Amino acid sequence: MGKAWTFGENMNTDEIIPGRFNITIDPLELAKNVFCEVKPDYAARVKPGDVVVGGQNFGCGSSREHAPVAIKGSQAKCVIAASYARIFFRNAINIGLPILECSAAAADITEGDEIEVDLVTGKIHNLTNGHVYQARPLPAFVIKIAEAGGIVNFLKNHDVQELMA
Repeated sequence: MGKAWTFGENMNTDEIIPGRFNITIDPLELAKNVFCEVKPDYAARVKPGDVVVGGQNFGCGSSREHAPVAIKGSQAKCVIAASYARIFFRNAINIGLPILECSAAAADITEGDEIEVDLVTGKIHNLTNGHVYQARPLPAFVIKIAEAGGIVNFLKNHDVQELMA
C-alpha cells in the first residue's frame, strides 16, 4: 500500500528526469531529481511502495532509460497510466520497473489516495475512495524480470536456451 503521486497527459522523459541529471545511471542518484521540475517535493517525500499515476502517453519523448531508472530508484512500487510511450514501456520492463495500464484508475485516482496494487492479478484498490480497477495483469515473465531487478539480472540467472525452448 502506498500513496498516489499523480501526473498528467504526455509526461515526457525530460519531465521525469531532466537531461542535465543524466550523467549517472545510479538509480538512487537519479531518484534525487526525479520529477524535480513538475513536482519538486516528490523526491523528498516519496516513500517505498508509493505509486506513480499518469495519463495518456506516459514516458513520451527521448528513449533514454534514465526515466524509468529514476522512478525505480525512488522506490515507487509501480507506475499506473492510461497508456505508455512504447519506448518507455519497453525500458521499464528491461530495468524491472513494474507498469500497469489502466485508464479507469488513471482517471479516477487523485493525488494522495492510498493505493494497493497486486501486480500479478492487475487489481488496483483505491483504499481512499473504495474503488477497484482491473488493469491488464503483467505476464509472468515480466514479473520475473521485475523480481530479478531487470532483464540483465534475469538473464544472468536463467538459461537463455531453456527460455527459448
